[in-house]
Amino acid sequence: MTLEEEIFKKSEFVNSKLIEYGFKKENKLYTYSKNILNDSFQVNIIINNNKLSGKIMDKDLQEEYLNYRVENQIGEFAGTVRDEYIDILNDIKDKCCITKLFIFNQSNRIANIIREKYAINPEFIFDDKNIGVFRNKDNKKWFGIIMYIDYSKLDNKEGKVEVINIKLNPDKINNLIKLDGFYKAYHMNKKFWISITLNDMVDDSKIIDLINESYNYTVDTNEWIIPANASYFDVEDYINKNKIFTWKQTSNIHVGDIVYIYVGSPISAIICKTKAIKVNIKGNYFEKEMELERIKIYDKNKYTFSIVKEYDLRAIRGPRRMPKKLLDKMREDEINEKRKD
Repeated sequence: MTLEEEIFKKSEFVNSKLIEYGFKKENKLYTYSKNILNDSFQVNIIINNNKLSGKIMDKDLQEEYLNYRVENQIGEFAGTVRDEYIDILNDIKDKCCITKLFIFNQSNRIANIIREKYAINPEFIFDDKNIGVFRNKDNKKWFGIIMYIDYSKLDNKEGKVEVINIKLNPDKINNLIKLDGFYKAYHMNKKFWISITLNDMVDDSKIIDLINESYNYTVDTNEWIIPANASYFDVEDYINKNKIFTWKQTSNIHVGDIVYIYVGSPISAIICKTKAIKVNIKGNYFEKEMELERIKIYDKNKYTFSIVKEYDLRAIRGPRRMPKKLLDKMREDEINEKRKD
């Protein structure tokens, strides 16, 4: 990265401010010149398509002076020239630019869409201010993180690139990483997270759809799923015969919460939807119990494990919150059923 690129990497030039500063517009270019060091050197700057480049001319020799660019090997005089040049660049940055959140244009577009959709801004919580984290406002769970990294961390490519890491279904990740612009997650759990380059290789709309899936993983619902072991007793018969029944309570379930009953092998399906009507009861069989009111019984073939795992419900070893994607699916099914009736 050049000296100019480093200084202006998160800056966007405002054309009207450039003119006020003293730049001259020549076709699509903006040019500016200034003498330094007792008029012995001239700084010439060109801005083209929001990219600044500059040269320092030795006026006596009528040739470009380059010693100041060899950062680790410059002498005292070259260091003075460099400092003068950097002061000019920083002054232009302060007076002619607006600061962008990120470096790449697509990164800023995606960040703006996230702000409009979820009212969430990136948080720069690390010392490296090129890392922006997107968190659910309600519970602070991460659903995205934009990073500026070496391209070589992902692929056999040179240079730098910005990526967004998001959380997705592992099966979806395995399919996406076969496509251009998608990689196993950099610096995060590669089973559940994926890196997407933000260099316009992937369409904004596609990225936003995937971000929505990642965001849904962070949404806390008041709907739960709890497993039952059919080898202990006849769960189906118990639920069918009782409109209200007791159940072991092991999670922070509240009165009014919706609770789905999942029965394991050999059924391996969600069979019932209930509502918690009493909680934290001192039980006869368990230390803490709750009373559930049956709302709906499902056909055993409707929400089998092979189906629900496609909607982010992959492990049901204990009580857990229902994933939003599955809830949306079940609610859509209910609406369609009512229309048929």
